[in-house]
Amino acid sequence: MRVSVVLCTHTLDRYDAFTEAAHSVLEQTHGDTELVLVSDGSEPVYEQFQSDFGDREDVITHCNDENVGLLESRNNGAEIATGDVVAFVDDDAVAEEDWVAQLVEAYEYRDALAAGGKMTPEWVAGRPTFLPEEFYFLVGVTQRGFADGPGEVRNTFGSNISFRRDVFLELDGFDTDIGGRKGDENLQGGETELCARLREEYDAGVYYNPDARVAHKVFEYRTDPKWLLDRAFWQGYSKRGMEVLVPESTGEEYDFLGQLLGEFVPDRATDLVTAPSREKAVQFVMLFVFTAAVGVGYLYGATKWR
Repeated sequence: MRVSVVLCTHTLDRYDAFTEAAHSVLEQTHGDTELVLVSDGSEPVYEQFQSDFGDREDVITHCNDENVGLLESRNNGAEIATGDVVAFVDDDAVAEEDWVAQLVEAYEYRDALAAGGKMTPEWVAGRPTFLPEEFYFLVGVTQRGFADGPGEVRNTFGSNISFRRDVFLELDGFDTDIGGRKGDENLQGGETELCARLREEYDAGVYYNPDARVAHKVFEYRTDPKWLLDRAFWQGYSKRGMEVLVPESTGEEYDFLGQLLGEFVPDRATDLVTAPSREKAVQFVMLFVFTAAVGVGYLYGATKWR
């Protein structure tokens, strides 16, 4: 089974991080792995692709005619890919060497139409001790409570998700009106919307394999409390947008909220009483602060998305 991994970028500003992402794909243990590099409208980036990877048979390079955003760039990469499966990873992530092999297991042994794995944190500037694991999704990392183990979920993170290529193309890929340069730039959830269509068309979700791991670089600016609160606000806004655009797509958010309030908050309260610490106390408070920020964003979204 050939797996094509699409990796997109639009700037040379963090090209070192991009290069690390690219090499993590090229060093996969799965033998038939193809890397598809997409420059989002930047000729200098494309020229660097050609210089660094142009002589490799397992790499395809492409440059968009103009800057069109991540979702359309990924669609373009999937179009030119030659694999049976098309997978996606971000330019600030690093895949573990058996990542593709773990995804392939879902297709070969679970007859999956889509598969994804776990996002783990790579704290570039140190772990923010105030951030509870329940809200790691704010920094693109799989949060506590996401899933009990392997099995079908609605969707995984966009930096660790894959599809049978024929299915992806049949669904016309990501909806480019969600986020990015088109539509509402604050609306997030391209993979959520696509996977809702997958469910509607094929009655199938994404097979989640927590052993298929990709590390996400969490740069310093992403650990700033103001940035995280802003992120939480727009996450809530996006939840409301998805609720309107894809009504059946938000059940997991309500399940998570119930788990947060009914299980995680009591667990943390008990732990705080029996083994108190300043870090535990701050994280306990931040559970409510981030929940409130998401809630306010949702309410604001309700005024925009009806």
